[in-house]
Amino acid sequence: MSGNTLGTLFTVTTFGESHGPALGAIVDGCPPGLEIFEADLQADVDRRRTGTSHFTSQRREEDRVRLLSGVFEGRTTGAAIGLVIENTDQRSRDYDKIKDRFRPGHADYAYQQKYGFRDYRGGGRSSARITVATVAAAAIARKYLREQFGIAVRGWLSKMGPLDLAPVDPDGADGNPFFSPDPARLAELEAYMWDLRRKGDSVGARVTAVARNVPPGLGEPMFDRIDADLAHALMGINAAKAVEIGDGVAVAAQLGSEHRDELTPGGFRSNHAGGTLGGITTGQDLVVHVSLKPTSSIQVPGWTIDVAGNPVEVVTTGRHDPCVGLRAVPIVEAMVLLVLMDHALRHRAQCAGVTSPTPDITRPR
Repeated sequence: MSGNTLGTLFTVTTFGESHGPALGAIVDGCPPGLEIFEADLQADVDRRRTGTSHFTSQRREEDRVRLLSGVFEGRTTGAAIGLVIENTDQRSRDYDKIKDRFRPGHADYAYQQKYGFRDYRGGGRSSARITVATVAAAAIARKYLREQFGIAVRGWLSKMGPLDLAPVDPDGADGNPFFSPDPARLAELEAYMWDLRRKGDSVGARVTAVARNVPPGLGEPMFDRIDADLAHALMGINAAKAVEIGDGVAVAAQLGSEHRDELTPGGFRSNHAGGTLGGITTGQDLVVHVSLKPTSSIQVPGWTIDVAGNPVEVVTTGRHDPCVGLRAVPIVEAMVLLVLMDHALRHRAQCAGVTSPTPDITRPR
């Protein structure tokens, strides 16, 4: 299986399956001298961990991150960083009933057709479980970008099913199990989720992430545009079905006089473009939205076929998220961080000595 690596200069290669012995990542290209400890990675991994509320999968993984290489006396050496997270709470027997049939809406059928056989235990490589390694790797990027540029990436749940959530308090989204940016909506979200659980069904969601203090100039004007690389990375998240930058699909209804972000000596008057123009960051907040499909593993009976092509009924039992969007917030943040890290190093390599005669209107003078 190819396609397990993201990045050009700062690369992350992940490995492992949902019910295998462990998951991990090889992070290459990290500058030397960055102070990093397992606790730095653990903080982000804990945010996406299962079994932390009634509204996510009850699979209870400890998710302890171990650094295996690339760090000496608490600092990165410039060598490849190896990290691993063991699986300790697999229940593969939950999948025995469906090992010979395909879950509608899941990757089962596509994997079978591509590889000739598949790991049916939790979906194998197609499980959202594998994102734990990506989140751990991105914690390295988070610390570097914060220390070198002051960049901060914050995400929140902006929509779950029919419920739209306004960013009333996005910085407080970590303080509740829904990553809700509006604390006044928690009771409504809980009621919706309990009803969904009773029905044995699932629902889709949208996650929004904003990167602040991004310097202007990151990205390339052609095929390696910052927005194109963000879309590539974010669509690599399990269950992601759409990525929007800035106003996203709403631009189809806008006039040019509405959409353009006018410039003044004191800054931009708006940010409909989402912090990128011509594939290059402007210095404004970088804004992305990711829409995720409903979980395919549900207890509502449905029709499918078995491996021989015969029609059969399927019901998925086990421990599953009724809404994958609830744990996708740190995953979306991770992908944004990895893309920004890669482009920051690429910009440094080509344009470190460039000085623009035009002042940066996004920063105080």
